[in-house]
Parts: sequence; structure tokens; C-alpha cells
Amino acid sequence: MPSSASATPWQPLEPTAVAQLLAPASVRWWLSGGAALDRWLGAPIRDRVNIDVSVTAGDLAALVASLPAGFSAWAPGEGDDEIIPFADAPADTDLQPVLIRDDDKGAWVLQVNVEDGAPRAWMYKRDPRMTLPWDRAVLDLDGIPTGAPEVQLVWKALRPRPEDTIDKDAVLPTLSDEAVAFYETALLRIHPHSTWAIHVRSPFAPAKASWNRRKS
Repeated sequence: MPSSASATPWQPLEPTAVAQLLAPASVRWWLSGGAALDRWLGAPIRDRVNIDVSVTAGDLAALVASLPAGFSAWAPGEGDDEIIPFADAPADTDLQPVLIRDDDKGAWVLQVNVEDGAPRAWMYKRDPRMTLPWDRAVLDLDGIPTGAPEVQLVWKALRPRPEDTIDKDAVLPTLSDEAVAFYETALLRIHPHSTWAIHVRSPFAPAKASWNRRKS
């Protein structure tokens, strides 16, 4: 039976609890989104409503199957807020995000996002030209697989919200030159119309960048 995602409250797990929950899984998964950025910095940047992990499409079913008793997985239905049991979802559709519920608490505890990848490399789902070796795309931070911060910023760059800019401003100064170069190249090649790309194109006078100048 379809249900409403918003009818269930969130009680997001901490990263260590996520790792314990997913420990039985034999597939690659990693913290993503804001949780990955917070773990990279070693402290929360801001309050977050939920917590995300990512997995490749081919590994999603195995990850869900590894969940212990008392946890259920729900996939998007046809309506905007509609969800259906993961087991009832069509196998040939883009099943994401998948929400994990602690059935005893009656609360969502984890969101699972689906990304692309091959055996040797992670691929950006929005543009497969952008790839990284897995050991650069997913970092081991104190035993928990965590999406590289530059990758998380690229995900947020398409249509950044004010809270995403808070994340970027906290994380960007901590990145290596290599990571910054990856992030900036991705903005210019893949998300050139992002508001975050303005400074990359013209760091000293973004308002006067030629592509953004009003013609008199």
C-alpha cells in the first residue's frame, strides 16, 4: 500500500550507528551529502534533518537485503510524497531515494541515494564524463566510508540553496589543491550556470565577468 513519506518523522542515526546498521552488507556504501561534509571537518557545520548514504544502482538491492529485522526500506511511488515498500517497487525504475525506517520507533533513520560507478571508478550520475578512482571518491575516515568533500560540493552545486553555500564556505578552505581543482573543473565543465561558478570564472570581480555582464 502506498504511504506518505512526510507522515513519518525523522530520527537520523549518527554515522557510527549507520556503520553498525550496514556492517552486514557485502557491497560498497558511503556517507554522502551533508553527513560526509560534517565527518570530513570532524564537527557538524549546521543542523541536518536527515543523514544520507550512497550506493551504486547494482548494489542497492543487496544493501537493502542486508538490513536487520526491525528495519524496512521504502521507495518512491508515483506521487510527489508517495512511498511504497521497496519489495513492491518495479525493478526497472530509478529507485531513489530509498528511505530506511526503524519500525519500532516509527521513524526514518537513513536515506539511501543511488549513484553510478564501475568496478574501478566512481562516475557522476549527472555526467559520466566526470570520474574518480574509488579510493579518491570514497575516503576511509576513522573506519567509516565517506564521500570525498569535493564530490559532495559538486552534487550541491547544481541548484545550491543558502544552506548549501554555508556548507561550501566551511569546507572549501580545507580542501587540497587537487580537490579544489577537481571541484572547480567540474563547475566550469558540468555546472557552468551554477551561482557558485561565478567566482571560479572571475575570482576578483565576479560581477564583471564577461558572460554575466549586462549590455548597455
